[in-house]
Amino acid sequence: MKIITCFSSLFLLAALFIQAASKPNILFIFADDWGWGDLGCHGHPYLKTPNIDRLAREGTDFHRFTVASGVCSPSRTAVMTGHFPSRYNIDGHFAWVPSNAKRNMPDWLDPKAPLISRFLQQSGYATAHYGKWHLANDMIPDAPFPSEYGYDDYGAFNCSGPQMFVHDDVKSAIPFIEKSHAQGKPFFINLWMHEPHTPFHVDPKLQKLFPKLDEKNSIYAATLFHADQRVGQLLDALDRLELTDNTLVIFSSDNGPARGSPDSKLTLSYDSATGPGYGIAAAKGITGGRRAFKGALLEGGIGVPFIARWPGKVLANKVDKTAIFSAVDLLPTFCEIAGVKLPASYKPDGVSQVKALKGKGSALRDKPLFWKIGAPWPARSTKPDHWVSYAVVKQQWKLVTNANRNHLELFDLVADPYEKNDLKEKNPKVVKEFLDLLDKWRGSLPAKPTGNVFSNLRTR
Repeated sequence: MKIITCFSSLFLLAALFIQAASKPNILFIFADDWGWGDLGCHGHPYLKTPNIDRLAREGTDFHRFTVASGVCSPSRTAVMTGHFPSRYNIDGHFAWVPSNAKRNMPDWLDPKAPLISRFLQQSGYATAHYGKWHLANDMIPDAPFPSEYGYDDYGAFNCSGPQMFVHDDVKSAIPFIEKSHAQGKPFFINLWMHEPHTPFHVDPKLQKLFPKLDEKNSIYAATLFHADQRVGQLLDALDRLELTDNTLVIFSSDNGPARGSPDSKLTLSYDSATGPGYGIAAAKGITGGRRAFKGALLEGGIGVPFIARWPGKVLANKVDKTAIFSAVDLLPTFCEIAGVKLPASYKPDGVSQVKALKGKGSALRDKPLFWKIGAPWPARSTKPDHWVSYAVVKQQWKLVTNANRNHLELFDLVADPYEKNDLKEKNPKVVKEFLDLLDKWRGSLPAKPTGNVFSNLRTR
């Protein structure tokens, strides 16, 4: 009887390892305010990012990836749900309760929403989240913990409860990878880095690696170099555990870079979730020529790095400048890779991009993409490109408009990825089609948030 039990245990263990080997691991690294141009492999003049550059050499660098907003919380909502964040009335960052209420926002993402983490968890993946959360806020103490969103383990900041130290993300992720591997389970990890969001929690020793730069630029360079070092630690752990070939690793960012004004004074600032550090004057991110910065719906605000490595599946040392890839595509893409059949009731806004990851995707996109954000009109003189409230992308075209729709621009993103030439006068039929698409989409959005998504602080 003991022999039979022993053989049964060995058989079960072998089955678990076969399952883990057949299902790829997924490691999604999501930086915060990392500009498209802020990489060595994208030609930055002084930043050193050797480990992310390694991902680009060993994988594919997608130049046409966009996130679902120019700011943090909506972008993260799109990744988690595969939906445009406006479907949850999440059009800005989660702040304290009066600010959320004033902007017709909930106080957190509904844990009952369809979630990539829960879909994968229910299909046998070990799931974890490490780093920034910001699907609620640390100033809302009764917000759900990240563990209520389909994670087996987490360490986070910008959430309710204890705040993880910002540089402990990889330090927490590696033991989880080791444990999952030992148990024969595939893993899915959202590793959402703080860098290079303000405040800058810079290591002075790393700052000394850039002696030719002034203080502001050396702070920025050292901050990103520190993040790149931690990416290297993750890659080394995958190599050591012989998991590299069966792990899809993606590096991206939640929106374009913040940018301090040239004459802003370098001062210390304090964040209630992450502590003290240098303020916005040290924000020196660049967009690689794309218009605008963080907070905008032009390409500088939503066009971000997206580098994918999966040896033998994703082509190595390739640059893809044509495939239109969006954050809302990640949920259906990850689920197809993991062999997860999505419920019939779930209707994603994105599409699976497995073919695009493998170098076989289409250059154009039939299913439209939509954006919504609060933006001033007329544009402020200090931010002349931050006036767009709505945007639509379909095929090669992108239409942007202010909130009142009395000013709009139309671009051919294939011929003009830097949005320099407004083609609305030459293409009135395209303008009408896109405005009709926008009207239909806006009509599908809820008037206000619903569900258990409001803090008790709203009643005070």
